[in-house]
Amino acid sequence: MSEAATRPGAHATALLASLDPLLREWLPRQRWFSGKGRPIGSLEAVAATELLPRSSPSGLLHLLLRVRHALVPVQDTALEGGAAERTGDCYQLLIGVRRSLPPHLAPALIGHVTEGPLAGFTAYEALHDPRLTALLLERLRMPGRHGVLRFERDPATEIPSGLAPRLLAAEQSNSSVIYGDTFILKLFRRVVPGVNPDLELPLHLAVQGCARVPAPAAWFLADLATSVASAGEACGLGVLQPYLAGADDGWELALRTLGKGEPFIDEARALGRATAEVHAALAAALPTVSLGRAQVELIADGMAERLAAAAQAVPALRPFAPGLLTAFEALADLGGEGQSWTAQRVHGDLHLGQCLRSPDGTWSLIDFEGEPARPLAERRLPQPPVRDVAGMLRSFDYAARSNDPWALEWAEDCRAAYCVGYAEVSGRDPRMDPVLLRAHETDKAVYEVLYEARHRPDWLPVPLAAVRRLAANGSADDAL
Repeated sequence: MSEAATRPGAHATALLASLDPLLREWLPRQRWFSGKGRPIGSLEAVAATELLPRSSPSGLLHLLLRVRHALVPVQDTALEGGAAERTGDCYQLLIGVRRSLPPHLAPALIGHVTEGPLAGFTAYEALHDPRLTALLLERLRMPGRHGVLRFERDPATEIPSGLAPRLLAAEQSNSSVIYGDTFILKLFRRVVPGVNPDLELPLHLAVQGCARVPAPAAWFLADLATSVASAGEACGLGVLQPYLAGADDGWELALRTLGKGEPFIDEARALGRATAEVHAALAAALPTVSLGRAQVELIADGMAERLAAAAQAVPALRPFAPGLLTAFEALADLGGEGQSWTAQRVHGDLHLGQCLRSPDGTWSLIDFEGEPARPLAERRLPQPPVRDVAGMLRSFDYAARSNDPWALEWAEDCRAAYCVGYAEVSGRDPRMDPVLLRAHETDKAVYEVLYEARHRPDWLPVPLAAVRRLAANGSADDAL
């Protein structure tokens, strides 16, 4: 294949022209597509790479696709990293191409192509096809370039060939393929310039010998010099890591424990220790900074802006806005009085669903991408570690309120145990900084209100209950 076939040009444009009408209908149905509810204005091929030619029984097209929307809601800008300012989102697609689709791949159908170079072919989601996902693993096993794609690996990690692939059914903002219960490949769906934190931070943690996070075995990127990335910038596309076979998802484990009426205190305490160990390793691996008056005021102002935007978008939040604002004002006041805190790289989106407990009882942290809606530059900024703590405290509350009846005492016990476990490793209980903790928990609850109002209205009472407590001028510590 010529180099021209991997750059945005005539060939890529022609391939997209074949797929354009099909993708306009297919994309909004995907869970990882962030533009739901906004009409698609235009599609642009940023790069198209044929990893397997169409002359094969099944071809494999790797497509980086820019999606521009005809209408972008202005009220969400403060919570989604300036959504109204964006010129479009870039997505990673892996498209299988066959003359006819066998019955077992029917659920993967994108559509039948009638025009352009792909006319007469059937397009489908390639991750459902074991033959094509096996090809991806082979590319990761053998480092090198394929057009704009660059495949790399850890030479010290053995990656066997022939591992049977299967697509992970539980999809959210990304997609994952498991290989033989040995490795898991996470593919980033929304692509932005720069190394994704979900690759960057685990690589640093591996150097530190932090066993709490699975170390990357292989990864791949795209080297682009387009409107997506400036010259010299690489876009992270996917990372292969050890698969923790038999591990329990923290969220599911908590819900099962709740359903049996059993305590979760020991697990919460162990999770606190695991979190503190990861924070210590990140602080050792990457620079830390001191947050003085100016930095603290910027953080508080950002929280206040997100609150104002959320209150505008969700009427149910408005009565509590003045009380919630006091949490951010108190933080700014402490900064003005000379209080300072240390900031470092953190997980950025920590909750029970980002934690796995192995059969031997060991807890691991995964998914260091941060909140995908935020700009990458923001996700890579040093933050107070209490941001992760606040996220986990909110997660215990979510689990408790998903139970019938609401298990509020269970949540209080878990929150307290988590902080105790964190202090056993870090030497400082997060509750010793009540103003900082309240501000971050309030900011997280505001984010949750907007998310639930948009995506899961039936869940809106959960963050609203926290909002009611936090707005009553009670610190986060009051509920522990």
